Amino acid sequence: MISILIPCFDYNAYPLVSILEKQALMLKIDFEIICIDDGSFSSKNDVNQKINLLTNSKFIESKKNIGRIKNRLLLAEKSQYEWLIFLDVDTLPNEDNFLKNYIDQMNKGMMIIGGCIYKEPENENFSLRYKFGKLREEINSNIRNKNPYKYISSCNFMCHRNVLIDVLSSIKTISYGNDYIFGSLIKKMGIDVNHIDNPVLIDNIDENQIFIKKTHHALDNLISSYNNKIIKKHSISILKAYMILDNLLLKNVFVKITDLYKNLLKRNLYRKDPNLFLFDLYRLNYLCKIK
Repeated sequence: MISILIPCFDYNAYPLVSILEKQALMLKIDFEIICIDDGSFSSKNDVNQKINLLTNSKFIESKKNIGRIKNRLLLAEKSQYEWLIFLDVDTLPNEDNFLKNYIDQMNKGMMIIGGCIYKEPENENFSLRYKFGKLREEINSNIRNKNPYKYISSCNFMCHRNVLIDVLSSIKTISYGNDYIFGSLIKKMGIDVNHIDNPVLIDNIDENQIFIKKTHHALDNLISSYNNKIIKKHSISILKAYMILDNLLLKNVFVKITDLYKNLLKRNLYRKDPNLFLFDLYRLNYLCKIK
């Protein structure tokens, strides 16, 4: 009936798999759970090997790092069932009927996205990622369904196997930020997307400095994909803003103006309560400077 697929890298996946196995057994459904570690050679994989003792579950250690997208594609290709559930390894189902909620939605769209909720971090070193996730990603399904391609996230979703393999096979880049490309391809292919409130809990978030670095990589990837015409149809707000500036020949003007406030924009990144509008200006400034 369903394949539950979990891409791993240097993380203890056993608690997540144990919860999913228990829910699947309670439902008395045909299922499999597959985890593939993407060549991390982590000591945590000693614990992850216990996954192989769970019902219909397997943990595989890749001998080399092949990247996030190729690892997801490998998981999909190794699956045996028509419907796939993909979950990030650092998430946990927020409800005991998590799997049932997805199964009830089968055939109500080729892709079903469950959403996420964020656990508040203990200190302000995680403030930017937390606030961005809380205000931009932790969104009710009623709002997400009004603009379904804008809120596509790869951390928690169910999709028809053949559809997902087609999408993942079309992504050639391996860097951070492929959710931009993922969502664009889904929109381009006209894949029916339905958002539901079936969230996973995210409490393992990046520190501010790491999140900023990943943001840069994501923007590099975004503009490269745009310039190479990989991204055509999309619902990416920051790319729309960039295109307006570009079409009106205002990129350099925008950069000069925002550079006057670069110290303010940088300080905002590390504040206890960062302003997301200033973060958007920082990101757009960076995007406009990419050659």
